[in-house]
Amino acid sequence: MSVGRICVREIDFADPTESAWQAAERMHQRGVGALVVLDQDQRPVGIVTDRDLVERCVAPNRDANLVTVSEVMTPHPKTILEEMPIETALAWMRNGKLRRLPVVDRNERLIGLISLDDILMLLAEEFQMIGQLLAAETPKGIAERVTV
Repeated sequence: MSVGRICVREIDFADPTESAWQAAERMHQRGVGALVVLDQDQRPVGIVTDRDLVERCVAPNRDANLVTVSEVMTPHPKTILEEMPIETALAWMRNGKLRRLPVVDRNERLIGLISLDDILMLLAEEFQMIGQLLAAETPKGIAERVTV
């Protein structure tokens, strides 16, 4: 299955010139852990995560109203093409210690965001369906189908 089939397409954004506080407040209001920073062509140039805010603003005791998103974001985020398999996304996340990847089209324009949680939810659903199939093929499952 491709990344583009399961990625979230409603993405929250940050402007590089806005304050870290504004970005944190948006993340809080929308219940998200990351905001994507785009250039004028809708290409990802950065990503700011809750962890970035903690490590680059809160922990060093910097004023979140004075620090800009461009100072705390991770620049040049690793992106993944929408047609790539989820196994590739998972490998990249594991190797890069990433929880999220911006999903782009062939022109490198943002189309979505895939998270480790998205992949884990898909796998959990797949395992549940496999479990149901296996249960139906046990002697008890076969007997229940025959008596119905």
